Amino acid sequence: MLKHISIRNFALIEHVEVDFSAGFSVITGETGHGKSVFLGAISMLLGQRSDAKAIRDGADRCVIEGCFDISDFAMQGWFEENDLDYDSECIVRREVAVSGRSRAFVNDTPVSVAQLKELGARLVDIHSQHQNLLLGDRNYQMRVLDILSGNSAQLDNYKKQYDVYLSLNSELKKLREVLENSRRDEDWLRFQLEELESAAITDGELESLEEEVQELSHAEEIQAALYGACAGIDGDENNLLQALRESATALSRISAHYGAAGELSDRLENCYIELKDCCSEIAQRAERVQYSPERLEFVERRLALIYGLLKKHRVENVGELQALTADFASRLDKIVCGDDDILDLERRIGVIGKELSALAGEITDTRKASAVQLQQQIVGLLVNLGMPMIRFEVDFAATDSFTPLGCDVITFLFSANSSSAPQPLCDVASGGEMARVMLALKSLVASGCSQPTLIFDEVDTGVSGVLAERMGRMMQQMGCANRQVLSITHLPQVAALGSRHYKVHKEETVNGTVTDIVELEQQERVREIAQMMSGEVLTDAAISAANLLLSQS
Repeated sequence: MLKHISIRNFALIEHVEVDFSAGFSVITGETGHGKSVFLGAISMLLGQRSDAKAIRDGADRCVIEGCFDISDFAMQGWFEENDLDYDSECIVRREVAVSGRSRAFVNDTPVSVAQLKELGARLVDIHSQHQNLLLGDRNYQMRVLDILSGNSAQLDNYKKQYDVYLSLNSELKKLREVLENSRRDEDWLRFQLEELESAAITDGELESLEEEVQELSHAEEIQAALYGACAGIDGDENNLLQALRESATALSRISAHYGAAGELSDRLENCYIELKDCCSEIAQRAERVQYSPERLEFVERRLALIYGLLKKHRVENVGELQALTADFASRLDKIVCGDDDILDLERRIGVIGKELSALAGEITDTRKASAVQLQQQIVGLLVNLGMPMIRFEVDFAATDSFTPLGCDVITFLFSANSSSAPQPLCDVASGGEMARVMLALKSLVASGCSQPTLIFDEVDTGVSGVLAERMGRMMQQMGCANRQVLSITHLPQVAALGSRHYKVHKEETVNGTVTDIVELEQQERVREIAQMMSGEVLTDAAISAANLLLSQS
């Protein structure tokens, strides 16, 4: 619940510090004195849209800070999920600069506006007159019923399965699209694959063929050079081998008389052996080099085929061609197996669908059970609020498909008199009736949720007398059980019921017009409530009536 709020430089508020407590408190003040400004500051603190225009003239920024007691409201999980320090007290701060830049902090840790808004929704529920329009929102009606049903565990289980169901359906849609597109390309893919597979290009073949075409194209020149080299080494005229052998033998003869000659002879002998081996290899290679027009034509055709495929598929090497071949084969395989994959997915979706149907049925049962109680309780509350002929029903219809909240369409039906059949609430209820229905619903919902603070902004507009007191009593009861209820009101019957009473007022200062909010002491409350009844001229009768109201509260 909200324990303390500090507001600086927001609209007409220069600086306000206010303490609050649990229970039912009221806020009063003349029209135009700033109650909506105060409520606007709380809304901005809780993550609503910020506006630099709200900064007080002459200030460079506005700062709003609130201290909340959250010790009894099971919020530790949310803080852990958002990586924030948890304590029994939560400090929320919002700053807006004249530049329009907004910053938000929770326990002095910067947070996004989205996080602040999510936390704000857990901390405070602000009910203004326009919120009555929510009664026409079927999702809101369903949320009310779910809170009263206490079916959060069933909804969580359903939501998990629903997410799986959506994911599988998305996967199925994509698979069908891929398969459809692939089938349009199936003939093209098959032709490309057959062409690549028939080419049967092997690793290293391109480089080998490029070398061979060079050899075949210059076969005569190569063979002549090889034979010439052989003749130079072991020919009839210049026989290097014979000369080396003779030189080695000559040196060997004198090795007994000249020691160095033996070593030189061995070296020449080695040269002879190496040169002879080299000459033999040259001769063998010369024999193997043959000019073959048929082979040359084959190699050139083979190279032309490989070069053509590289160019056609816009790849750089044979490895990329082989990868492309594998890709074409894989795509064709998926086309062949695609129907099986689709059937498997459809089977899995069918299984999940049956599970979802069962879970949705359980949720519907909890809603229908709580709807019976809701109808009885809401009628009782509204009769007490001056609607004796009220008829209220919860209508159920089934959706055509699964939704995030199950398979139900919920409609609140309403009739203010016995002669008219109940119709959708938002179609037939007047503004005053909508306000009383919403208050009754809030009263029931308050007991079913853990929201610490409820703020009602002139929810009692358009009623008076006994009805005003009854609406006040209802809000007073909502303030029990360690819950905090604040009501901005113009009615003395409601104002007298608050355990604490705050007044918003304007005053002129050296810095211009400012709005302030103060807590009233007992005698100040008497005068405020009396003035709400009598107007500008404060009469003894009004003071006496105010004292009576306060004593009865």
